[in-house]
Amino acid sequence: MLKSMTGYGRAQKILSGRDILVEIRSVNHRYYEYSSRIPRAYGYIDEKLKALLKTGISRGKVEVSVNISNIEGRDTEIAVNRGVAEGYVNALRKLNQEMGSDGKPWLEDDLKLSKLIKLPDVFNIQKTPDNEEEVWNDVRTVAEEALERFVTMRRTEGEKLKADVSEKADGILEMVAKVEELSPVTVENYRNRLYQKLTEVLEGKDIDQQRILTEAAIFSEKIAVDEETVRLRSHIAQLKDMLCSEESIGRKLDFIVQEMNREVNTIGSKAQDLNITKIVVDMKGEIEKIREQIQNIE
Repeated sequence: MLKSMTGYGRAQKILSGRDILVEIRSVNHRYYEYSSRIPRAYGYIDEKLKALLKTGISRGKVEVSVNISNIEGRDTEIAVNRGVAEGYVNALRKLNQEMGSDGKPWLEDDLKLSKLIKLPDVFNIQKTPDNEEEVWNDVRTVAEEALERFVTMRRTEGEKLKADVSEKADGILEMVAKVEELSPVTVENYRNRLYQKLTEVLEGKDIDQQRILTEAAIFSEKIAVDEETVRLRSHIAQLKDMLCSEESIGRKLDFIVQEMNREVNTIGSKAQDLNITKIVVDMKGEIEKIREQIQNIE
């Protein structure tokens, strides 16, 4: 199925305690060009993500954005600094004894865990190391869903391009038919004019009339465009066949359109009729529109 090079796909899931968002967007480009915006801490997934997208995208300037947010507390670990806590307790109790008198403590010993929490450096908050394989598997799951939506949008846009290009190709075929209808008349008129001109130039000279007719016919055939219209029809048929292909055809279409334009230019250079010249101008206009559209076909 024909695919456009313009597309967008988005997916978001919460997996393994992480809120993962993946967005893919692209515009037309001659080759596959990849760029990404990924949090630095997860840079190790970049090459894997690039390879994953390549399985579904052959051409286009592709930008992928990944956002990973850990659910509150999911990536942290509370560590108790036992040495510091024990030091606080011992120091406070020693001070209490030293400040007392007659063997009695200075203050009532009401030390509780709730008070230890308020003391600095008793607890350390540490970030839990990522399981890189787990992170990649989760990102891949979300990226595959985003890629599927991205490709679906490309196909939808591709079908619109296919319909429009096919319609323009049919319009060119109609114009080719008009050229084929006018061409024999143009050739005949040109031959008659050439015969009359040769007769006038060679009047009074001993020259075979049949020879004049033959020479006129030979020169007049040089303005015939039968071969060009046959090749043009063939190119248009190839173009329409390619539009139904399941493969990436953007570059092939570009070549076919160049060949179509070449044949139309030749018809225009041979044309000795104003009506055919006008039709050639219209055909070139439609071919240019097709060329612009196929620039966005993968």
